[in-house]
Amino acid sequence: MVMTDPIADYLTRVRNANTAYKKSVDIPASNLKESMSRILKEEGFIKGFEVVDGDNPAKKAIRVYLKYDDKTRVISGLKRISKPSLRVYVGTEDVPRVLGGFGIAVLSTSKGIMTDKSARKEGVGGEVLCYVW
Repeated sequence: MVMTDPIADYLTRVRNANTAYKKSVDIPASNLKESMSRILKEEGFIKGFEVVDGDNPAKKAIRVYLKYDDKTRVISGLKRISKPSLRVYVGTEDVPRVLGGFGIAVLSTSKGIMTDKSARKEGVGGEVLCYVW
Protein backbone atom coordinates (compact mmCIF):
# COMPACT_ATOMS: atom_id res chain seq x y z
CA MET A 1 0.00 0.00 0.00
CA VAL A 2 1.32 3.43 -0.94
CA MET A 3 1.29 5.90 1.93
CA THR A 4 0.82 9.54 0.93
CA ASP A 5 1.66 11.06 4.33
CA PRO A 6 4.07 8.97 6.43
CA ILE A 7 4.41 11.67 9.11
CA ALA A 8 0.65 11.75 9.73
CA ASP A 9 0.72 7.93 9.91
CA TYR A 10 3.56 8.12 12.50
CA LEU A 11 1.65 10.66 14.61
CA THR A 12 -1.61 8.70 14.37
CA ARG A 13 0.03 5.44 15.47
CA VAL A 14 1.67 7.16 18.45
CA ARG A 15 -1.58 8.97 19.36
CA ASN A 16 -3.66 5.76 19.18
CA ALA A 17 -1.16 3.73 21.23
CA ASN A 18 -0.90 6.56 23.77
CA THR A 19 -4.70 6.75 24.12
CA ALA A 20 -4.86 2.97 24.68
CA TYR A 21 -1.98 3.13 27.25
CA LYS A 22 0.19 0.73 25.22
CA LYS A 23 3.80 0.24 26.30
CA SER A 24 5.14 0.41 22.76
CA VAL A 25 4.10 0.83 19.15
CA ASP A 26 5.78 -0.39 15.93
CA ILE A 27 6.04 2.02 13.01
CA PRO A 28 7.49 1.38 9.53
CA ALA A 29 11.03 2.78 9.57
CA SER A 30 12.50 5.73 7.70
CA ASN A 31 15.23 8.24 8.46
CA LEU A 32 12.67 11.00 9.00
CA LYS A 33 10.66 8.95 11.51
CA GLU A 34 13.87 7.97 13.28
CA SER A 35 14.82 11.66 13.59
CA MET A 36 11.37 12.51 14.95
CA SER A 37 11.63 9.67 17.48
CA ARG A 38 15.06 10.97 18.55
CA ILE A 39 13.58 14.44 19.13
CA LEU A 40 10.65 13.06 21.14
CA LYS A 41 13.10 11.11 23.33
CA GLU A 42 15.40 14.12 23.85
CA GLU A 43 12.43 16.28 24.82
CA GLY A 44 11.12 13.64 27.28
CA PHE A 45 7.88 12.72 25.50
CA ILE A 46 8.80 9.03 25.06
CA LYS A 47 10.99 6.58 27.03
CA GLY A 48 12.97 5.54 24.00
CA PHE A 49 12.95 3.84 20.64
CA GLU A 50 14.82 1.17 18.74
CA VAL A 51 15.09 0.12 15.14
CA VAL A 52 13.83 -3.45 14.77
CA ASP A 53 14.99 -5.48 11.76
CA GLY A 54 12.41 -7.63 10.05
CA ASP A 55 12.93 -10.71 7.91
CA ASN A 56 13.88 -8.45 4.98
CA PRO A 57 15.01 -4.80 4.72
CA ALA A 58 11.55 -3.64 3.64
CA LYS A 59 10.10 -4.85 6.96
CA LYS A 60 12.35 -2.65 9.12
CA ALA A 61 10.41 -0.91 11.90
CA ILE A 62 10.89 1.59 14.69
CA ARG A 63 9.59 0.45 18.08
CA VAL A 64 8.63 3.52 20.13
CA TYR A 65 8.34 3.02 23.91
CA LEU A 66 5.71 5.38 25.32
CA LYS A 67 6.00 7.17 28.64
CA TYR A 68 3.36 7.57 31.36
CA ASP A 69 3.42 9.20 34.82
CA ASP A 70 1.14 7.25 37.19
CA LYS A 71 -1.49 6.54 34.50
CA THR A 72 -1.19 10.11 33.19
CA ARG A 73 -0.13 10.49 29.56
CA VAL A 74 3.05 12.46 28.98
CA ILE A 75 1.96 13.21 25.41
CA SER A 76 -1.35 15.03 25.67
CA GLY A 77 -1.54 16.07 22.02
CA LEU A 78 -0.01 15.65 18.56
CA LYS A 79 -0.98 17.77 15.56
CA ARG A 80 0.19 17.60 11.96
CA ILE A 81 0.76 21.11 10.63
CA SER A 82 2.31 20.91 7.15
CA LYS A 83 0.34 18.48 4.99
CA PRO A 84 1.01 17.23 1.46
CA SER A 85 -1.89 19.39 0.24
CA LEU A 86 -0.74 22.51 2.11
CA ARG A 87 2.89 22.97 3.08
CA VAL A 88 3.63 25.43 5.90
CA TYR A 89 7.00 27.17 5.87
CA VAL A 90 8.31 29.72 8.37
CA GLY A 91 11.26 32.06 8.37
CA THR A 92 13.74 32.50 11.18
CA GLU A 93 11.69 35.20 12.89
CA ASP A 94 8.38 33.33 12.58
CA VAL A 95 9.29 29.98 14.21
CA PRO A 96 6.19 29.10 16.31
CA ARG A 97 6.00 28.49 20.06
CA VAL A 98 3.67 25.72 21.22
CA LEU A 99 1.65 26.45 24.39
CA GLY A 100 4.04 29.21 25.38
CA GLY A 101 7.03 26.86 25.36
CA PHE A 102 5.44 23.85 27.12
CA GLY A 103 5.18 21.93 23.83
CA ILE A 104 7.47 21.60 20.85
CA ALA A 105 7.20 22.26 17.15
CA VAL A 106 9.17 19.86 14.94
CA LEU A 107 10.70 21.54 11.88
CA SER A 108 12.45 20.24 8.79
CA THR A 109 15.28 22.71 8.15
CA SER A 110 18.34 22.90 5.94
CA LYS A 111 20.31 21.69 8.97
CA GLY A 112 18.08 18.65 9.55
CA ILE A 113 15.02 17.83 11.65
CA MET A 114 14.95 19.92 14.84
CA THR A 115 12.72 21.50 17.46
CA ASP A 116 11.55 25.10 17.45
CA LYS A 117 14.02 25.95 20.23
CA SER A 118 16.95 24.53 18.28
CA ALA A 119 15.84 26.34 15.11
CA ARG A 120 15.72 29.68 16.95
CA LYS A 121 19.16 29.01 18.43
CA GLU A 122 20.62 28.04 15.02
CA GLY A 123 18.84 30.94 13.33
CA VAL A 124 17.06 28.88 10.67
CA GLY A 125 13.50 28.44 9.47
CA GLY A 126 11.89 25.64 7.52
CA GLU A 127 8.83 23.46 7.11
CA VAL A 128 6.72 23.02 10.28
CA LEU A 129 6.00 19.28 10.43
CA CYS A 130 4.01 18.95 13.67
CA TYR A 131 3.28 20.18 17.19
CA VAL A 132 3.67 17.95 20.25
CA TRP A 133 2.48 18.90 23.72
